[in-house]
Amino acid sequence: MSTILEPGQIEASAVMPPFLHLPPANLFTLRAMRLEYLAEGNALGDYLRLVARLCRIQQQLVDNPPGALPVVDERQRLCISHGLPPLAADSLVREGPWLAWLQALLEHFSNEPEGLLAEAVRSLCEADEAQRKGWGIALLGGQYDAVPAALVPLIGAALQAAWSSWLLALPEPELKPAGSLAQCPACGSPAMAGMVRNRGKHNGLRYLACSLCSCEWHVVRVKCVYCESSKGLRYSNLEDDRHAPGKAPLRAECCPGCQTYLKQSYLENDAAAEPLADDLASLALDMRLDDEGLHRLAPNLMLAPG
Repeated sequence: MSTILEPGQIEASAVMPPFLHLPPANLFTLRAMRLEYLAEGNALGDYLRLVARLCRIQQQLVDNPPGALPVVDERQRLCISHGLPPLAADSLVREGPWLAWLQALLEHFSNEPEGLLAEAVRSLCEADEAQRKGWGIALLGGQYDAVPAALVPLIGAALQAAWSSWLLALPEPELKPAGSLAQCPACGSPAMAGMVRNRGKHNGLRYLACSLCSCEWHVVRVKCVYCESSKGLRYSNLEDDRHAPGKAPLRAECCPGCQTYLKQSYLENDAAAEPLADDLASLALDMRLDDEGLHRLAPNLMLAPG
Protein backbone atom coordinates (compact mmCIF):
# COMPACT_ATOMS: atom_id res chain seq x y z
CA MET A 1 0.00 0.00 0.00
CA SER A 2 1.46 3.38 -0.96
CA THR A 3 1.47 6.35 1.40
CA ILE A 4 0.19 9.73 0.22
CA LEU A 5 2.15 12.65 1.63
CA GLU A 6 0.56 15.97 2.38
CA PRO A 7 2.31 19.06 0.89
CA GLY A 8 4.07 19.93 4.17
CA GLN A 9 5.32 16.37 4.53
CA ILE A 10 6.72 16.41 0.99
CA GLU A 11 8.96 19.39 1.73
CA ALA A 12 10.06 17.88 5.03
CA SER A 13 10.98 14.54 3.46
CA ALA A 14 12.95 16.31 0.73
CA VAL A 15 15.25 18.14 3.17
CA MET A 16 15.43 15.65 6.04
CA PRO A 17 18.97 14.24 6.11
CA PRO A 18 19.52 10.51 6.63
CA PHE A 19 19.72 9.91 10.37
CA LEU A 20 22.03 6.88 10.33
CA HIS A 21 25.31 6.01 8.66
CA LEU A 22 26.08 2.37 9.45
CA PRO A 23 29.65 1.01 9.46
CA PRO A 24 30.81 -1.22 6.62
CA ALA A 25 31.19 -4.96 7.14
CA ASN A 26 34.99 -4.60 6.85
CA LEU A 27 35.09 -1.80 9.43
CA PHE A 28 37.99 -3.21 11.42
CA THR A 29 40.12 -3.99 8.37
CA LEU A 30 39.77 -0.39 7.23
CA ARG A 31 40.56 0.81 10.73
CA ALA A 32 43.69 -1.36 10.89
CA MET A 33 44.90 0.00 7.56
CA ARG A 34 44.39 3.58 8.72
CA LEU A 35 46.22 2.93 11.99
CA GLU A 36 49.17 1.41 10.16
CA TYR A 37 49.32 4.44 7.87
CA LEU A 38 49.12 6.93 10.75
CA ALA A 39 51.76 5.03 12.74
CA GLU A 40 54.50 6.14 10.37
CA GLY A 41 56.38 8.98 12.03
CA ASN A 42 53.96 9.18 14.95
CA ALA A 43 55.37 9.29 18.48
CA LEU A 44 52.81 6.61 19.40
CA GLY A 45 53.61 4.52 16.33
CA ASP A 46 54.21 1.26 18.20
CA TYR A 47 50.95 1.58 20.09
CA LEU A 48 49.02 2.38 16.91
CA ARG A 49 50.46 -0.77 15.32
CA LEU A 50 49.38 -2.79 18.35
CA VAL A 51 45.84 -1.46 18.05
CA ALA A 52 45.95 -2.23 14.31
CA ARG A 53 46.80 -5.83 15.19
CA LEU A 54 43.82 -5.93 17.56
CA CYS A 55 41.61 -4.52 14.81
CA ARG A 56 42.56 -7.34 12.44
CA ILE A 57 41.57 -9.83 15.14
CA GLN A 58 38.32 -7.92 15.66
CA GLN A 59 37.59 -8.32 11.95
CA GLN A 60 38.13 -12.07 12.18
CA LEU A 61 35.66 -12.21 15.06
CA VAL A 62 33.07 -10.21 13.12
CA ASP A 63 33.54 -12.44 10.07
CA ASN A 64 33.14 -15.56 12.25
CA PRO A 65 31.00 -14.50 15.24
CA PRO A 66 31.47 -16.58 18.39
CA GLY A 67 27.89 -15.81 19.38
CA ALA A 68 24.53 -14.86 17.85
CA LEU A 69 22.65 -11.57 18.17
CA PRO A 70 21.55 -11.64 21.83
CA VAL A 71 18.48 -9.43 21.37
CA VAL A 72 15.36 -11.26 20.19
CA ASP A 73 13.07 -9.66 17.61
CA GLU A 74 10.36 -8.74 20.11
CA ARG A 75 12.87 -6.98 22.37
CA GLN A 76 14.22 -5.08 19.36
CA ARG A 77 10.74 -3.94 18.36
CA LEU A 78 9.81 -2.85 21.88
CA CYS A 79 13.01 -0.86 22.32
CA ILE A 80 12.72 0.89 18.97
CA SER A 81 9.01 1.66 19.43
CA HIS A 82 9.78 3.31 22.80
CA GLY A 83 12.79 5.21 21.49
CA LEU A 84 15.26 3.06 23.43
CA PRO A 85 18.55 1.64 22.10
CA PRO A 86 17.94 -1.99 21.07
CA LEU A 87 21.56 -2.91 21.90
CA ALA A 88 21.59 -1.11 25.26
CA ALA A 89 25.15 -1.38 26.54
CA ASP A 90 24.28 -0.87 30.21
CA SER A 91 22.11 -3.99 30.27
CA LEU A 92 23.86 -6.27 27.74
CA VAL A 93 27.27 -5.77 29.36
CA ARG A 94 25.78 -7.15 32.59
CA GLU A 95 23.98 -10.01 30.85
CA GLY A 96 27.37 -11.06 29.51
CA PRO A 97 26.94 -12.31 25.91
CA TRP A 98 30.07 -10.34 24.97
CA LEU A 99 32.25 -12.56 27.18
CA ALA A 100 32.34 -15.17 24.42
CA TRP A 101 33.94 -12.53 22.21
CA LEU A 102 36.58 -11.77 24.82
CA GLN A 103 37.43 -15.46 25.14
CA ALA A 104 37.67 -15.82 21.35
CA LEU A 105 39.94 -12.77 21.19
CA LEU A 106 42.25 -14.13 23.89
CA GLU A 107 42.67 -17.38 21.96
CA HIS A 108 44.43 -15.40 19.22
CA PHE A 109 47.23 -14.67 21.71
CA SER A 110 47.80 -18.25 22.92
CA ASN A 111 51.39 -18.22 21.60
CA GLU A 112 52.24 -14.61 22.45
CA PRO A 113 55.95 -14.22 23.38
CA GLU A 114 56.79 -12.85 26.80
CA GLY A 115 56.21 -9.13 27.23
CA LEU A 116 53.66 -6.61 28.42
CA LEU A 117 50.99 -7.88 26.03
CA ALA A 118 51.52 -11.47 27.16
CA GLU A 119 51.20 -10.36 30.79
CA ALA A 120 47.90 -8.60 30.04
CA VAL A 121 46.58 -11.67 28.22
CA ARG A 122 47.63 -13.86 31.13
CA SER A 123 45.81 -11.63 33.61
CA LEU A 124 42.61 -11.92 31.62
CA CYS A 125 42.97 -15.66 31.15
CA GLU A 126 43.44 -16.15 34.88
CA ALA A 127 40.44 -13.96 35.78
CA ASP A 128 37.11 -15.68 36.30
CA GLU A 129 33.92 -14.71 34.46
CA ALA A 130 32.70 -12.42 37.25
CA GLN A 131 35.96 -10.46 37.22
CA ARG A 132 35.98 -10.15 33.43
CA LYS A 133 32.39 -8.96 33.47
CA GLY A 134 33.17 -6.49 36.24
CA TRP A 135 35.99 -4.99 34.19
CA GLY A 136 33.72 -4.69 31.15
CA ILE A 137 31.01 -2.97 33.19
CA ALA A 138 33.56 -0.55 34.64
CA LEU A 139 35.07 0.23 31.23
CA LEU A 140 31.72 1.03 29.61
CA GLY A 141 30.77 3.01 32.70
CA GLY A 142 33.83 5.22 32.32
CA GLN A 143 35.36 3.91 35.56
CA TYR A 144 38.87 3.51 34.17
CA ASP A 145 40.44 3.43 37.63
CA ALA A 146 38.71 0.09 38.20
CA VAL A 147 40.34 -1.55 35.17
CA PRO A 148 44.10 -2.24 34.92
CA ALA A 149 45.31 0.05 32.13
CA ALA A 150 47.06 -2.75 30.24
CA LEU A 151 43.77 -4.67 29.97
CA VAL A 152 41.74 -1.79 28.52
CA PRO A 153 42.56 -2.32 24.81
CA LEU A 154 41.91 -6.07 25.01
CA ILE A 155 38.58 -5.71 26.80
CA GLY A 156 37.67 -2.72 24.64
CA ALA A 157 38.45 -4.67 21.47
CA ALA A 158 36.16 -7.53 22.52
CA LEU A 159 33.35 -5.16 23.44
CA GLN A 160 33.63 -3.24 20.17
CA ALA A 161 33.72 -6.40 18.04
CA ALA A 162 30.64 -7.80 19.76
CA TRP A 163 28.51 -4.67 19.55
CA SER A 164 29.55 -3.79 16.00
CA SER A 165 28.67 -7.31 14.88
CA TRP A 166 25.30 -7.11 16.62
CA LEU A 167 24.61 -3.71 15.05
CA LEU A 168 25.27 -5.09 11.57
CA ALA A 169 23.00 -8.06 12.34
CA LEU A 170 20.01 -5.86 13.22
CA PRO A 171 17.37 -6.10 10.46
CA GLU A 172 17.31 -2.60 8.90
CA PRO A 173 17.26 -0.69 12.20
CA GLU A 174 14.88 2.28 12.31
CA LEU A 175 16.51 4.04 15.21
CA LYS A 176 15.38 7.26 16.83
CA PRO A 177 17.52 10.02 18.38
CA ALA A 178 18.52 9.37 21.98
CA GLY A 179 17.90 11.73 24.87
CA SER A 180 21.32 13.35 24.41
CA LEU A 181 22.91 14.46 21.15
CA ALA A 182 26.12 12.64 22.11
CA GLN A 183 24.37 9.34 22.92
CA CYS A 184 24.29 6.48 20.41
CA PRO A 185 20.73 5.55 19.33
CA ALA A 186 21.76 1.92 18.83
CA CYS A 187 23.51 1.08 22.11
CA GLY A 188 23.30 4.20 24.27
CA SER A 189 27.07 4.65 24.52
CA PRO A 190 28.74 8.06 24.23
CA ALA A 191 30.12 9.38 20.96
CA MET A 192 33.86 9.10 20.38
CA ALA A 193 34.27 11.66 17.58
CA GLY A 194 32.48 13.42 14.75
CA MET A 195 32.77 12.87 11.00
CA VAL A 196 31.77 15.54 8.48
CA ARG A 197 30.98 13.47 5.42
CA ASN A 198 31.66 14.40 1.81
CA ARG A 199 29.75 12.06 -0.49
CA GLY A 200 26.26 11.46 -1.81
CA LYS A 201 23.26 12.08 0.40
CA HIS A 202 25.56 12.51 3.44
CA ASN A 203 27.65 15.29 1.86
CA GLY A 204 28.37 18.11 4.31
CA LEU A 205 26.54 16.42 7.19
CA ARG A 206 28.07 15.76 10.59
CA TYR A 207 27.72 12.28 12.03
CA LEU A 208 28.85 11.27 15.49
CA ALA A 209 30.64 7.92 15.73
CA CYS A 210 29.79 5.63 18.65
CA SER A 211 32.69 4.63 20.88
CA LEU A 212 31.30 1.09 21.19
CA CYS A 213 29.30 -0.16 18.18
CA SER A 214 30.58 2.33 15.53
CA CYS A 215 27.05 3.38 14.57
CA GLU A 216 27.01 6.96 13.25
CA TRP A 217 24.07 9.33 13.70
CA HIS A 218 23.36 12.78 12.33
CA VAL A 219 23.77 15.86 14.53
CA VAL A 220 23.63 19.36 13.06
CA ARG A 221 26.94 21.17 12.80
CA VAL A 222 28.14 24.16 14.85
CA LYS A 223 26.39 23.01 18.01
CA CYS A 224 27.98 21.64 21.15
CA VAL A 225 26.84 18.04 21.45
CA TYR A 226 26.97 18.26 25.26
CA CYS A 227 25.21 21.50 26.21
CA GLU A 228 23.66 22.17 22.76
CA SER A 229 24.95 25.75 22.69
CA SER A 230 26.26 27.38 19.52
CA LYS A 231 27.72 30.45 21.21
CA GLY A 232 31.43 31.11 20.93
CA LEU A 233 32.42 27.73 19.54
CA ARG A 234 36.00 27.65 18.32
CA TYR A 235 37.95 25.03 16.42
CA SER A 236 41.45 23.89 17.38
CA ASN A 237 43.83 21.67 15.47
CA LEU A 238 47.45 20.59 15.52
CA GLU A 239 49.68 22.97 13.58
CA ASP A 240 50.59 21.44 10.23
CA ASP A 241 52.16 23.31 7.32
CA ARG A 242 50.54 20.89 4.88
CA HIS A 243 47.10 22.38 5.46
CA ALA A 244 45.80 25.89 4.82
CA PRO A 245 44.09 27.72 7.72
CA GLY A 246 40.65 26.27 8.31
CA LYS A 247 41.42 23.20 6.17
CA ALA A 248 42.90 20.88 8.78
CA PRO A 249 41.35 17.41 8.34
CA LEU A 250 40.91 16.99 12.10
CA ARG A 251 39.69 19.76 14.39
CA ALA A 252 38.33 19.88 17.91
CA GLU A 253 35.07 21.75 18.39
CA CYS A 254 35.58 23.60 21.70
CA CYS A 255 32.67 24.97 23.72
CA PRO A 256 33.36 27.85 26.13
CA GLY A 257 29.99 27.34 27.80
CA CYS A 258 30.56 23.85 29.26
CA GLN A 259 34.35 23.75 28.78
CA THR A 260 34.27 20.58 26.70
CA TYR A 261 35.47 19.60 23.25
CA LEU A 262 34.85 16.93 20.63
CA LYS A 263 37.21 16.03 17.81
CA GLN A 264 35.81 15.77 14.32
CA SER A 265 37.30 14.78 10.98
CA TYR A 266 36.46 16.56 7.72
CA LEU A 267 36.42 13.96 4.97
CA GLU A 268 36.60 16.61 2.22
CA ASN A 269 40.14 17.28 3.50
CA ASP A 270 41.08 13.65 4.17
CA ALA A 271 38.71 11.07 2.72
CA ALA A 272 40.53 8.19 4.45
CA ALA A 273 39.98 9.51 8.00
CA GLU A 274 38.61 6.98 10.49
CA PRO A 275 37.18 8.01 13.89
CA LEU A 276 39.08 5.75 16.27
CA ALA A 277 42.36 5.69 14.37
CA ASP A 278 42.56 9.45 13.87
CA ASP A 279 41.56 10.03 17.48
CA LEU A 280 44.43 7.89 18.79
CA ALA A 281 46.91 9.44 16.38
CA SER A 282 46.08 12.97 17.57
CA LEU A 283 46.50 12.57 21.33
CA ALA A 284 48.88 15.53 21.27
CA LEU A 285 45.83 17.71 20.62
CA ASP A 286 44.09 16.24 23.68
CA MET A 287 47.12 17.09 25.80
CA ARG A 288 47.11 20.69 24.60
CA LEU A 289 43.39 21.15 25.18
CA ASP A 290 43.71 19.61 28.63
CA ASP A 291 46.37 22.20 29.43
CA GLU A 292 43.87 24.87 28.34
CA GLY A 293 41.34 23.61 30.90
CA LEU A 294 38.98 21.88 28.46
CA HIS A 295 37.42 18.53 29.31
CA ARG A 296 37.09 15.46 27.13
CA LEU A 297 33.88 13.47 27.61
CA ALA A 298 34.35 11.22 24.56
CA PRO A 299 35.85 7.82 25.45
CA ASN A 300 38.17 5.74 23.28
CA LEU A 301 37.89 2.13 24.44
CA MET A 302 41.35 1.26 23.13
CA LEU A 303 43.25 3.52 25.51
CA ALA A 304 43.01 4.25 29.23
CA PRO A 305 43.03 8.03 29.76
CA GLY A 306 46.03 9.51 31.52
